[in-house]
Amino acid sequence: MLRNPWFETVAEAQRRARRRLPYAVYGALLAGSERGSTVADNVAAFGELGFAPRVVGHHPKRDLSTTVLGMPTAMPVLISPTGVQAAHPDGEVAVARAAATRGVIMGLSSFASQPVEAVVAANPATAFQIYWSGGRDTIVQRMERARSAGCTALIVTLDWSFSHGRDWGSPTIPERVDLRTMLRMAPDVLPHPGWLWRFARAGRLPDLTTPNMRQPGGGVPTFFGAYREWQESTPPTWADIAWLARQWGGPVLLKGVSRVDDARRAVDAGVTALSVSNHGGNNLDTTPATIRLLPSIAEAVGDQVEVLLDGGIRRGGDVAKALALGARAVLIGRAYLWGLAANGQAGVENVLDILRGGLDSAVLGLGHASTDELGPDDLAVPDGFTRTLGGTR
Repeated sequence: MLRNPWFETVAEAQRRARRRLPYAVYGALLAGSERGSTVADNVAAFGELGFAPRVVGHHPKRDLSTTVLGMPTAMPVLISPTGVQAAHPDGEVAVARAAATRGVIMGLSSFASQPVEAVVAANPATAFQIYWSGGRDTIVQRMERARSAGCTALIVTLDWSFSHGRDWGSPTIPERVDLRTMLRMAPDVLPHPGWLWRFARAGRLPDLTTPNMRQPGGGVPTFFGAYREWQESTPPTWADIAWLARQWGGPVLLKGVSRVDDARRAVDAGVTALSVSNHGGNNLDTTPATIRLLPSIAEAVGDQVEVLLDGGIRRGGDVAKALALGARAVLIGRAYLWGLAANGQAGVENVLDILRGGLDSAVLGLGHASTDELGPDDLAVPDGFTRTLGGTR
């Protein structure tokens, strides 16, 4: 056990996750397509933006709360849906509990290792994420299961994944984990006894199945089984997205927008929110960082739908910068997974506390009383920083 399980930065959470996790698991968390240019730019771009702080008129109390997808949240940070969380035996349930204790919204992947019913029980403020996978009847069945479980919002992910190669090599991820697989992977696993001990104490092996992708009358597919279903499905049209939004009938977040024309088409399709996203660098490599694309998209459709951003968030200051450039909120992925690996539910809470503290410091230093007051004047934006794809603003 660590002498001090608490950490003060997301970077330290990442360092602890790297020490604790076998490479196959840690490498999957780092995953980015091809040479990782987009992964790197997602993070580095935030460092190019400067703050313009004020020195007088600070507010003694700041309000960081908002609403997203019709749900209140204590701060504009949402848990982004990520699949098969083998970093910890409690996986998405631990993350959902952490999010609930900190008053933030949980995004649950349809590729999750925990069933939607268990996650909603841990955090009623859960948005269910779905891929366009299988036929319309299958998609409706999965949506209705999420609705019956208590989800009130839907996340439709369309930015994953047209590019699979990684220049540094992909980690070996097995179809399923059984005794034979554990023996084969022992050289990678045994140097990380803490990770192994957590699963041994829980009385189970890492679960690579996807219970939320079950088809009626069928078994629970493995991650790769669900992935194959997605690969074999005909990609959706804008008419399909409009149909899906009508079928759900509640808040729908379309995740994966990088172009202004796509943002406008998403509005026309009837979604209530969109996320400027490149799937954390797991789509086409060399796609610009999402924070570079945000201003043009927010300007084009921000008065019609909620605009969110994901990709590269590592500090509370990054959250403030995204809000200043037009985002209503951000989604985090790798940051909370590193926290989960480092210290389970408490590690995820730790990451959320770090982001909240950094965001509060930024709002204070910029002379505001709430996150709603953040705007472009709070930043030093270098010439040529932004990118506009797919038409004019």
